[in-house]
Amino acid sequence: QLQLVESGGGLVQPGGSLRLSCAASGRTMDYLAIGWFRQVPGKEREGVSCISSSGLSRKYADSVKGRFTISRDNAKNTMYLQMNSLRPEDTAVYYCAAGRNPQCPPIETIHFGSWGQGTQVTVSS
Repeated sequence: QLQLVESGGGLVQPGGSLRLSCAASGRTMDYLAIGWFRQVPGKEREGVSCISSSGLSRKYADSVKGRFTISRDNAKNTMYLQMNSLRPEDTAVYYCAAGRNPQCPPIETIHFGSWGQGTQVTVSS
């Protein structure tokens, strides 16, 4: 049973940066794509990014492309989301989740499982 734990959230000013981490335990995540999602109260959870099992393929939502970078370190069983040029509309609880295959599916919740508890990101002056 794969378990994921997010960390690294916090309060940051507009234009600032944060790096989120997602640590896996229970089984290796080497063979699975991993996705990042975010959710604000009253709205559905939306896909942010995905990285393939090898780390060679990446996918981003249009709203974050050019500002966020996804990466992974399979030796450490950890993946990351580097968030730069943050905007107030990036404020949300951020979650990581595992896909079912090595390659990234569409970044939609139906394709992912083993959700973490989430970490709060607040962008405000």
